[in-house]
Parts: sequence; C-alpha cells; structure tokens
Amino acid sequence: MIVRGLRWWIIGLVCSGLVTNYLARNSLGVMAATLMQDMHFSTQQYSYIVGAFQIAYTVMQPVCGFVLDRLGVHLGFFLFALAWSISNGLHAFAGGWVALAVCRGFVGLAESAGIPAGIKVVSEWLPARERSVGVGMINIGTSFGAMLAPPLVVAIELNYDWSTAFLVTGAMGLVFAIAWWFLYRAPEQHPSLGAPEREMIAAGRAKFERTADGAIKKPDIRAMLGSRKFWGIALPRFLAEPTWQTFNFWVPLYLSTQRGMNLKEMAMFAWMPFLAADLGSLAGGFLSPFFMKYFKMRLLDARLAGLVVGATLMIGPGCIGLVASPYTAIALLCVGGFAHQVISSSMNTLGTDLYGRHEVATANGFAGMVSWTGGLSFSLVVGALATVIGYDPLFACLSVFDILGAVIAVSFLRRYATSIDAEIP
Repeated sequence: MIVRGLRWWIIGLVCSGLVTNYLARNSLGVMAATLMQDMHFSTQQYSYIVGAFQIAYTVMQPVCGFVLDRLGVHLGFFLFALAWSISNGLHAFAGGWVALAVCRGFVGLAESAGIPAGIKVVSEWLPARERSVGVGMINIGTSFGAMLAPPLVVAIELNYDWSTAFLVTGAMGLVFAIAWWFLYRAPEQHPSLGAPEREMIAAGRAKFERTADGAIKKPDIRAMLGSRKFWGIALPRFLAEPTWQTFNFWVPLYLSTQRGMNLKEMAMFAWMPFLAADLGSLAGGFLSPFFMKYFKMRLLDARLAGLVVGATLMIGPGCIGLVASPYTAIALLCVGGFAHQVISSSMNTLGTDLYGRHEVATANGFAGMVSWTGGLSFSLVVGALATVIGYDPLFACLSVFDILGAVIAVSFLRRYATSIDAEIP
C-alpha cells in the first residue's frame, strides 16, 4: 500500500525513538534526590554517575555514527535501541551509586546513536529545502522525552517505587525497537513509498554524495576531521552542549535544593522548560525557510541566522541569579530550553547541508563527541562547584558559551554558502 507523504511518517517514527531515548536519560535526574537519600550518596557522587553516562556517550558517538553509516540505520538503530532499553531497566536492581554509574555507562554507550541516527534519516528521506523542518521535528523527540520524564516518572515513583520507574521507561524503549525493525526501510527499499515522492527525495540530494560514476561515496574521516567546516559545527556544539546537559541532569536537583520544590511541585513545573524546548525545535525548523523567503537569504546564511537568534535568547537563563521567585526562574529556564533547541536545530541541519548521506552520521558522531566533551566537563564543574558558589554563576556561563559559539559558527562557515547553493538542487 502506498502512503502519501511517507517521509514525514518516517520522521515521526524516528522522533518517537528519541522520545524513549530521552525519557530513559532523564529518568535519573528526576529521581536524583530520592536516589541520593535512599542510597546515601553525595552531590559529588551523583556527578560521577552523570559523568559515567557522559564519558560513555562521548566516546561512543563517532563509533555509533560510523556503524550507522556502514550497517545502515535500519539494523544499527534497532540494535542500539535494544541496548539502551535493557540497560535502563537494569537500574532497577542497583544497590548503590557505583552500580548506578555502571548502568548509566551502558545507557550512554547505546543512546549515543540517537542523534546520528536521526540526522542520517533526515539526510536519507528529505530534500535539502525540508531538512531544517525535519531536524526540528526530531529535536522535538529529544525535548518531549525530557518533558515527559518529570510527570511520568514521579507518578510511577509515588504510586510504586523508583525501581518500577526504571523498568517502565526501559520497556517503552523495547516497544520502539520492535516498531522500528518492522516499519523502517531506506527510501530505495520501502514498499509503501510512491514513485513521485521517491523521485523527489532522490532529486533533492546533494551532488557531492556520489562519485563521478554515480556510486555512493565512503566517509573520509581524516579529511573530515581536518576541515574547517567540521570545526565550524563541532566547536559551537562544544559550547552549546553544557546547556542541554545542565537541563537534563541538574535542573531537577537545582529546583529541589535551591528553589525548595518537592516531588509533586517538580512534577507540576519541571517539564515546562522542555515544553518550551519543543516549541524551540519547531521554531528552529521553520526559521531558516522564513529567512530564505522573506529576507532572501541563501540556504547556509539562513541556518546561521537561526543560530544567532537562539544564542541571543540564551541571555535569559543567564539572568536566573537575579530573580527571587522560583516561578520566574522556571520562566527563564523555559526561555533557555526554547533557545537551546533553536540552536540545536540550526546546528544539526547545517550538518545535513555540509555532508552527504554517505558520511553525515559519521560527521555527526565526531561532532557529538566534541560537544559531549564540553557537556561532560561542565557537568563535572557543576558537581564540584554547585555547593560552593551556587548555581547562578554557572547558568550565566551558559549564556556566554552560546554567544561565543554563534560567533565561531558564522566566522567558520559563511564561506561555504555559495558552494552549498551550487551543490544542492
């Protein structure tokens, strides 16, 4: 049976996978205060648990990207989804912070495939003019999963216990893995893709994806890592990632310890910054088409303009130390969630513009490793300094990081605007 607009159903499918990915990831942060009390470990030891995830995620991202480019996203993403779901469920049997750190490490190894897989699907299924919208939709999966975690996990924890919450979030990932295996195929192989849509997808791919004889190229990792365009993406992601990891791993603890919120209040409010992040994902997807249509910008310039908008908005959460009300603090965190996903959508879409489908997951994986190095480093700083100097100066740093990242991206990447317009139909 032919399905009209199948490419958008496929984007929705990979988006649902990232929902389960980020739901499993954020379940730890939501239950951090309870786990610290039940298992008697400190904020510093919690940072080691978070660090185990981040180190594994950081190291594994380029490996996942290369595996996805070589095995294909159908088999590769299925295997990684199985692995992160089982690993997350094993948290239920942890008896201390060391066991939690080991489980988190395995989750990090597998979950690092999520974003490279999503970006590869966008590259395979969407022509260039639609990719920013596709990346925005995929980013909704990351923020929706994070948004869903506080109310869902708290509800399970209050009605059952924290171990049940880990089992349920792990089971949700298993359901996705099975659905992915049976529903996903590449455009060339999907039986429900109509001929007109198949031709439109093929016509929208960049010329640099193929050799002179028409064959798909293979990734050249050495050339990739030595290029200006790679670092024009990787360095801004290095500076932006601390924001998202702070939101995922530290905001629930911040609201509990610094703003005095209990579990029920966190269930009511802690999801709001991630709802704003969903809106930021949508806005980030539509900003570059808006700039192209109304300001006549070239493709790459429009992506960079979206990045600058997001970086400017990041001034909001940097001012969180100036407000006394916890509700105003939540509002500023919402501005930060929105702003970060605008930045993320712009940066990830730039990867699909600058790299062909033969190498986009590999490039995204290596850029992800650089970005998560930044996130890991900052999380360790938060763990060491939050109880000494407080969270407010650390939130201010996030604003500075993103503005600097936007400056680097514009200065490194604008030179490619003309060549990208020539390569992409």
